[in-house]
Amino acid sequence: MFIWSDDACLQVNGFGRGTSPPSEGPKQQENSSGQEIPMRLRYWTALASIVCVGAILTVREVRQAQTLVVPIGAPSAGLQDLDTPFETDAKEQALSRDVSLGEGARGLRPLDEEHVTWSRVVSSGENLDVLLAKAGLDTATRAVVSDAIGSEFDLRKLKPGHRLDLELQRDGLPRLATLEIDNGVSIQAVFGEAPSVSVLPPELETMRQAAETEIKSSIYAALDKADIPTRFATDLELVFAGTLDLQRELVGGEHLRVVWRENRLDDRVIGEPMIDFVELDLGDERYEVVWPGDESRQTHVFKDGRALLTFVQPIKGARLSSAFGMRQHPVHGNVRMHEGVDFAAEEGATVHATQSGRVSFIGRRSGYGLMIEIEHAQGIQTVYAHLSAVNETLEVDHRIPAGREIGHVGSTGTSTGPHLHYEVVVEGRPVPPLTGRRLSRSSDGTQRHMDVSVMIEAARDQLASLLAANG
Repeated sequence: MFIWSDDACLQVNGFGRGTSPPSEGPKQQENSSGQEIPMRLRYWTALASIVCVGAILTVREVRQAQTLVVPIGAPSAGLQDLDTPFETDAKEQALSRDVSLGEGARGLRPLDEEHVTWSRVVSSGENLDVLLAKAGLDTATRAVVSDAIGSEFDLRKLKPGHRLDLELQRDGLPRLATLEIDNGVSIQAVFGEAPSVSVLPPELETMRQAAETEIKSSIYAALDKADIPTRFATDLELVFAGTLDLQRELVGGEHLRVVWRENRLDDRVIGEPMIDFVELDLGDERYEVVWPGDESRQTHVFKDGRALLTFVQPIKGARLSSAFGMRQHPVHGNVRMHEGVDFAAEEGATVHATQSGRVSFIGRRSGYGLMIEIEHAQGIQTVYAHLSAVNETLEVDHRIPAGREIGHVGSTGTSTGPHLHYEVVVEGRPVPPLTGRRLSRSSDGTQRHMDVSVMIEAARDQLASLLAANG
């Protein structure tokens, strides 16, 4: 009978450390010093010691196998063996057991009998290799995953807030790696017999919301108190620039009602919220603004129910990011005149001519980068600057219609990032593009007046409906 333990040796037929096996034959004579050990006793002792050590090592290996959930750090033959099942007697126990394997195992969740998942949001100072190491992947596997994701995304642009999701097999090899970057866009790499890498646009749900607030000290404070995105304060200042001096007109007690939309992925807001409609009640005057939707290029401003102006902008759905007038230059740092307005837009967004006219210049100018200049009637010019590309069909002296695609948004010249600089020049002097009446459209024409009336009534109805739903 054998009895095993880590700290007790082998018991053989009732004999232990302090016993000797039965004698088989004549007893050997001791030497003169009494130190001689019988040869048979030496044999049994050595054999027992070998068996004891081997048994202890076996017990320890079994115990380690029973506590192992996923051998994440184990070396692998390659990424083509992703369908190899997880073979261990403790497999069923491992599916429900949460045993610490160090930092690499934190966040592991059973997906099914063959896979577990691991997720982490990127923190400051982390790169993709650091994240994969924390997931427990070895050097070779990390390199393969990084190369796959890096084929569709510049890994140097990884930043805090991005998220990595891994689906791992029980042998520690990845089956799926998904890196969610900006605005819910994901880079997904699939490994195995048919590896692939793809860019997945998010499946967003657009939610419209409305709220109202009373202005006491500032628009920003009023928006913040009502849980309305405070970035809308900038939208209001820009759209009213040259029409309404908010600093002077707002004395307290004015009422502000706002409709906006958010793109959501599950319970997260993706990207910036977009303002759709505002009603600003000053008491004796009421202003309303309808911003363009994703497929529109017109911003409408109303005063006391009548169309005040319609501003045609060069990019669909874009938002103003900088107004006309004196400002601190974002690159040079000094205060200087900003002779146009800026529209925030993604690199490559399409730029349209705001009015019909004749192309008078295509090329580069200091500070403006790649630009286009169009001449219109009555000594008016429009300028489109910082472009990344120009429509190849455009030529100087060609006449083009309003709405013609002329180029794409970029960041050429003196620029801090992708945007469009747009100017309106009248007889050689820049004028505020939003309030330059010669290019702004008023409600002339019966059909146009009807269209604008329907639009403003629809915006008011939506505001009332959303506020009523809020209770």
